[in-house]
Amino acid sequence: MSFRNAKVMNLTGVHHNDMSEKELVDLYNETLQAGMHGLCFSPYVEGQKPGDQLTEAQIQRRMQVIKPHTQWVRSFSCTDGNELIARVAKAHGLKTLVGAWLGDDPEINQREIEGLIRIAKEGIVDIAAVGNEVMYRGDLTEEELLKFIYQVKEALPANIPVGYVDAYYEFAQRPRITKACDVILSNCYPFWEGCHCDYSLPYMKDMYHQAVRAGQGKKVIITETGWPSKGSNLHGAEPSEANFMKYFINTQQWSKEEGIEIFYFSSFDESWKVGDEGDVGAYWGLWEKDERPKFVPASVVV
Repeated sequence: MSFRNAKVMNLTGVHHNDMSEKELVDLYNETLQAGMHGLCFSPYVEGQKPGDQLTEAQIQRRMQVIKPHTQWVRSFSCTDGNELIARVAKAHGLKTLVGAWLGDDPEINQREIEGLIRIAKEGIVDIAAVGNEVMYRGDLTEEELLKFIYQVKEALPANIPVGYVDAYYEFAQRPRITKACDVILSNCYPFWEGCHCDYSLPYMKDMYHQAVRAGQGKKVIITETGWPSKGSNLHGAEPSEANFMKYFINTQQWSKEEGIEIFYFSSFDESWKVGDEGDVGAYWGLWEKDERPKFVPASVVV
């Protein structure tokens, strides 16, 4: 089945009921093989969690898996070995969106900001992200976040865009932060708003266009979107293998047809996320936690 001419494509994307399981798996793998704009990098192997020290070996191994499928890699932190992600990605010829993880610990925040500035000056940062969902979590005030954003902008070369990552609606609600950003880095998750998967594509498009309107001409990048393959329902949003594949296919179809820059979440399943997100947290990856492909076409099953 041709990706471009798939008969099941319409305004709301792929509908599982129109396809056999084999057809859906084949189209998913065809889409994955065609490549994507960007991937959020999942560095933590089984038994690890944020705060644990990452090794270059594990980052290299995982980068080898995703390299054929993406042009960009997004990292979330500049400490505890996360700073190696950008270096490894650049060595593999990939572009980087590098984040400093900010929270409610001033000492960690300072280490993160210093790390982002340091590796940006090494020439391995294409876009710098100062914080991720800090306003959503309430970890900092607007003034505190703005201080960090302007500190990074002043320290970095002018050719490196600086932004802040948060839910799409935050940029309309916080115009001072939007004004400070060179680029709008918007997270768009129909799943977390309880949207049924059949309507998730137009729902995500609306999220994106809300961020576009808030940005008033600034470039908007979707820095996270995805769908879990297992776990508990959230209102009308149902985690399932079929919905996972359908959402990925629809996202990539839209990205290619309309030139939308999207960092898909995420590269690998990570068990530690259950603590933050419930049972669905462990199942957002395009690959399993042991780095095996999540869905293998029937033709290659041994």
